[in-house]
Amino acid sequence: MKLPSKQKVKHFLLGKNINEGFIGRTILYLLLLIIGFIYLYPMIKMFTYSIKDLADLVNPTVEWIPTKIYLENYRTSFIVLNYAKTLLFSLSVTLIPALLQTITTSLAGYALAKFKMKGKAVIFGVILMTYLVPTQVYMIPRFVLFDKLGILNSAWSVIFPATFGQGLSSAIFILIFYQFFRMQPQSLDESAEIDGANSYQIFLKIGVPLALPAYLTAFLFSFVWYWNETYISSLFLGANLYTLQLKLLNFSSQFSLAAGISQQAVNEAIKYSATILIILPVLIVYVIMQKWFVEGIDRTGVTGE
Repeated sequence: MKLPSKQKVKHFLLGKNINEGFIGRTILYLLLLIIGFIYLYPMIKMFTYSIKDLADLVNPTVEWIPTKIYLENYRTSFIVLNYAKTLLFSLSVTLIPALLQTITTSLAGYALAKFKMKGKAVIFGVILMTYLVPTQVYMIPRFVLFDKLGILNSAWSVIFPATFGQGLSSAIFILIFYQFFRMQPQSLDESAEIDGANSYQIFLKIGVPLALPAYLTAFLFSFVWYWNETYISSLFLGANLYTLQLKLLNFSSQFSLAAGISQQAVNEAIKYSATILIILPVLIVYVIMQKWFVEGIDRTGVTGE
């Protein structure tokens, strides 16, 4: 049976629901384009600025498309950052703490979810309090402690807290694992106990495989947060150890008072190219693990705030 023309038009414009009609899809695609542009605009701006030569930088008519591609800014920023050596050190204070933090927080989350103990609610509350209390409150006591332990001004000052579940936002990861392990059927653990498995075997053979999305999510968030961290690094690593971000901050502070418009423009181009070099490793990790990352976010319900 053919629909009347008015119903056809209405069905075409509105559809059965708002997402199927022409108007709804048009609004949805426009919103996606606007949101995508908002996120991509800074990256596009940085990239176009980083490949400009001095003539394009001081020319107000050259905005988005440079007259030629100039890669000397990247070579200069590579030298300024001492990129290869600094990247290796940045990975050592990012990758290792992220791995250790993921392991320790998963153990804590599993213990809270699976074992009965006195005062568990109090312990859980104290763990969450460590996230609510600003880091500036306990930085001085931690600084004094690390100085007494002899790990100040070394990578151990970043690795040591992560080893014992006191890394960046560890309480959030403990909560993630707690919720994930609590959702796992207790019957699986009981069946394994009947077969003679102990608590460690149950954790490794049942808990860990079922919680892989949570592990992946915790590791990636931890990696990104450690990678972008500058406050703790500047406080504990001292004046002789630099991550890529600290190198860039040092360069910016040295040349922030540069005289002359042309010199300031060149410094800005070098800073933009250096920023892209710093972002690049995280982008590579995300591109490689994007599928599992999105799945982990969907199953754990974690956002990036």
